[in-house]
Amino acid sequence: MSRTFRFYCVAASVALSVLLASEAAAAGLRGPSGLPLPRFVSVKAAEANVRLGPGASYGVKWTFVQHGLPVEIYQEFGHWRRIRDWTGEDGWIFGPLLSGRRTALVEPWSDGDAAKLKTRPGGRVAAVLEPGVVVRLRGCDGTWCEVATSAVSGFVRQDRLWGVYPGERFD
Repeated sequence: MSRTFRFYCVAASVALSVLLASEAAAAGLRGPSGLPLPRFVSVKAAEANVRLGPGASYGVKWTFVQHGLPVEIYQEFGHWRRIRDWTGEDGWIFGPLLSGRRTALVEPWSDGDAAKLKTRPGGRVAAVLEPGVVVRLRGCDGTWCEVATSAVSGFVRQDRLWGVYPGERFD
């Protein structure tokens, strides 16, 4: 798959997620769990199977082999959650394998354009984060997110992250 085609697929997936999230938020859409749909969470388990349907009898579509990756839940069925990753791939995962802890990927769509981690919003550059780095989200104000890695913390522009909606605010 060419990089250009992949970029447009990711851009379309992000645009669809943003549209669905804003419509759902306006409608106050909630799943059977009582939590908002769609919403971002992270993978809790070191290995987590993503299945073709909501049950262990469905085939495995792929397996996450790294915990902490952000995913978007957009449907619920019992203890199963239908998720999508940053590429737009979707499937079903057993809910207890997910965590409400918020994480984000730094510009996974980028071809090497690093994001600047600032000491404060609009402040001096403290570090440079390579595309695909997983960060813990501490909070977002709609424009900037406070993030942390195991080595450094600071602020990144919200539009440079996948795992938080544009304009989303939380502490």
